[in-house]
Parts: sequence; C-alpha cells; structure tokens
Amino acid sequence: MLFNSYIFVFIFFPLCLLGYYGLLHGQRPQAAKLFLTFMSFWFYGYFNLSYLLIMVGSIAFNYIFHLLLSKKPDKKLIFLAVAGNLGILFYFKYFDFFLSTVNTVFQSSFALRGILLPLGISFFTFQQISFVVDTYRGEVQNCSLIDYALFVSFFPQLIAGPIVNHGEMLPQFRKAGQDEVRWEQIAEGFGLFILGMAKKVLIADTFGAGADYGYDNIAFLGRMDAVLVIVFYALQLYFDFSGYCDMARGIGKMLGIEIPVNFDSPYKATNIVEFWKRWHITLNRFFTKYVYIPLGGNRKGAARMYLNLMIVFLLSGLWHGAGWNYLVWGAMHGVLYVVTRFWQRMIGGRGALQKQCGRRDSKEENAGNDSSVINNIVERTSLGCRIRASIMTLLSQVLLFAYVSIAWVYFRAQDIAQANSLLAAAIKGNLQKISLDLAECFRLDEFWYVIKILHLDNMAYSRYILMAGILAAGLYLSMAGPNAAQRMERSRFRAGSVFVLAVLMVWSILSFSGVSTFLYFNF
Repeated sequence: MLFNSYIFVFIFFPLCLLGYYGLLHGQRPQAAKLFLTFMSFWFYGYFNLSYLLIMVGSIAFNYIFHLLLSKKPDKKLIFLAVAGNLGILFYFKYFDFFLSTVNTVFQSSFALRGILLPLGISFFTFQQISFVVDTYRGEVQNCSLIDYALFVSFFPQLIAGPIVNHGEMLPQFRKAGQDEVRWEQIAEGFGLFILGMAKKVLIADTFGAGADYGYDNIAFLGRMDAVLVIVFYALQLYFDFSGYCDMARGIGKMLGIEIPVNFDSPYKATNIVEFWKRWHITLNRFFTKYVYIPLGGNRKGAARMYLNLMIVFLLSGLWHGAGWNYLVWGAMHGVLYVVTRFWQRMIGGRGALQKQCGRRDSKEENAGNDSSVINNIVERTSLGCRIRASIMTLLSQVLLFAYVSIAWVYFRAQDIAQANSLLAAAIKGNLQKISLDLAECFRLDEFWYVIKILHLDNMAYSRYILMAGILAAGLYLSMAGPNAAQRMERSRFRAGSVFVLAVLMVWSILSFSGVSTFLYFNF
C-alpha cells in the first residue's frame, strides 16, 4: 500500500487513527498496540501476501533468538542469528546476482531463479540484526512479543526506513496511552505528511518523467540533454526519498510516535562527510556501530581507518542493490570520503580561509589603541572573509552536488555500461538544442494553462519555460530553501500556512492517478 494512494488516505489511515486512539481512550494500550500491529501487517500484506509471510517468519526467527540470547549471551547463538538474517537477505536479494557473476566468470550456465524481492527486506533485516546484536551485548531489556512485532512491522518506517533501533522506539510503544493526546503534535504530523506527499507526487515524479525519458533514449541525447537528465535524477531521488521520510515522520507524529530523522537537506552539504551525516542518517548509523567500529574504526591507525571506511561504503553500495553498478557507486563515495577525511586530518579540521580570517593582519596589530581604526579594519576584514567564505561555501556545495549527481548515474542505471553511455553523452555528446521531447516531460497541464492565458505558448522557447522553472525551483528547494521540518516549525499554522497546506493536499490527491512507487522500495 502506498502512502500516496486513495485507499491509504481515505480508508486505511483514518481507520488506523480511529481504532488506535479509540482503544487508547478506552484504557486498553495492549489492545491498541495489537491493533496497530495488525494494521501494519495489512499495510505490508497489501502489496503481496507472500511478503507478509516472509516478514512474519523473520520476526518469529529473531524473537526466538532474542529470548535465547536474553538468557545466555552465547557467541554461537549470535553467530547463527546474524548468519540466518544475512542468509535470508542473500537468497532473496543477491542469489541471482551471485549466479550471474559465476556464469560470467566461469562461463557456466546456471539458470537464474527470478526470485521476487520482498519490499523493504533490507530495512527490516538490518533492524532485526541490530536488535539481536544489542540483545547479545546486554543493551536490550526483556521485550514482549507484541512490542517486538510492532517494533519491526510499524508501517510508517517498514518499507523504506528509517532503520530504527530499540532504544528510540520500544520506550515509546511501552508508554502508549500513558500521555495525553498532543493535538499540536498531530497537527504538525499532518502538515509534514502533506509536505512530503507534495514532494513525491508533484516534484519527484515530475523530475522522474524527465529522468526516465533520458535513460530510455540515451543514444539520442545531446550533451545538454544528458547533463539535464543527470540533474533530473539527482533531484528526483532527493524529493522522492525526503518526501517518504517526511510522510513517515508525519504519520508517526499523528500516532504519537517520534520516528528519528533520516534525511536532513543533504544537498546543502559542502563536503562528502557532511553529506553522509545528512543522507540516510540511520543507515550510516547502522554501519558505523555494527561494521566500522567492530572493524577497528579509527583506533588502529590512519591506514586501517581509511580501509574500514572503504569497506563500509562498498557494503553500503551492495546493500542498496545487487549489481556491480551499486559497488561502483559505493566506491565513488568511499574514495571521496577517504580523500576528504585525509585532507581534514592534514589541515586539522580547519580550512585555510578560516585560518586566514582568524588572524589579525599587521595593519590591525599596528593600529594601537585607536578604537575607530581598529573597528574599521575588523569590519572590512570580517566583510571580506564573509564574502570569500560564502563564495567558497557555494562553490563547494555545487561541486559536491555535481560529484554526487554523477555517482547517482551508476545508482540509477541498469548496469555499468548504461551509466558509462550517459556520462559519455554528457561529455562528448553533440552540442545541440535541448530535446523538445525532454522538455515535454515537464508540460504539466495546470501550469501550461497559465502559460496559454499569458499568451506565452507562441514564443519560440515556450516549451522550455516550464522545464526551466521547475528545475530552478527544485534546485532552490533542495540546495538553499528550508526543508519540510523547518517549514513546519516556522509556520505555526497561521492562516496563510493552512491555506497553502490545503492547496497542496488537494493538488496532490488529484494527482494520485499518475504517481509511481517510492524509489527506495527497491532497496
């Protein structure tokens, strides 16, 4: 079931809210949690009943190990638990990739199984691995089956994250019904849900149309077409993933549950280290705690730290998909991350510009006690540094966005060859006018009607007006504007904000028939 669907908005979630709060109001918290678990099962099983059976089996498997490890934290048991989870994930997600690789290397002819990938299996598998490992470490207290089943299956974060941990979710489930209903939290959640829905339905899918056209017609793309397609996908993925995260957090808030932030304006980052503190935050947290630190982290010298970082990024690439192109994507991020960390260590975490701005120049030192002279010099120095710092920040942000967008090509492409073809078109393609067919992907009826009213449709470049406007809006919202959470904090539900939210909600719902699934459903 999609968040951006009629059945979810008009049937599923209203029933969920009424049933959950009705049971809590009747002082039946255990029944309320059981009801929420049942609704989560319905949400997941709606896609495919076999998915639900796999998830329920996974919950039972891990809960048994939780009980065993709670009594005796045995190394053999934790090995079996982790190996079992990874084995299930390997079979469903990587077995065909493994067979195809064997066939390529050894010229064999093993038949691929065509295994259907259960939605969200990477997310709920990693979530349960962290749970059983923390049980082994003694970090998890006794957990009831109802709480555990809800912890794993809680529908807002089940399909595409975040990868939550027990410490931030189980205490909230256990407190269900103990606190009074916070209407302000529900209203904020509703606003977040609408903004996330608008990101997905109105923005992400619009850029997605341009990206899909480009990847389907690489052979016919000119140089500018290819560059635009690369940018379109970077923006599609941003608004798709951040839209899902906003909707998930909004649903959680409406149910009185705080879901951790998983997405914090990553395209505002000025280096790759900062980017990974903002993009898929909980996946980064998982790999740091359960892979990077156990490998030694930064405790065994710089060379070992850089190796550990590369291992983490290669595993991150493999986690996202079974294909060599995902490994290339992970390697590209890993290499830049290692280079950035090396540079930060070399300069001690401070940029040359900051050091320069932090020093008093000789004129200031020789100015004596004349306060007016000192103030003028400091003001000029401060202004100059601020201007240079702003320029360097903007340049760093743009260069990082360009690098990340190029890496996304391998993330989006079917294989390495297709990715290389698109990048070759962007570098060596013909310098021709932007494809009219590409521009037509942005011809939204609601905006095109306005263009016709203003009699702009007869202009030579009228077909490109919408594409340029939507692209500019997308770049501003992702790289400079406040994100959805910040907008909700500022809105305070004034009349203007409520009107905008109402318009976005109606507009999004009317656009449901043309939307696609969330991109991260594939991972």
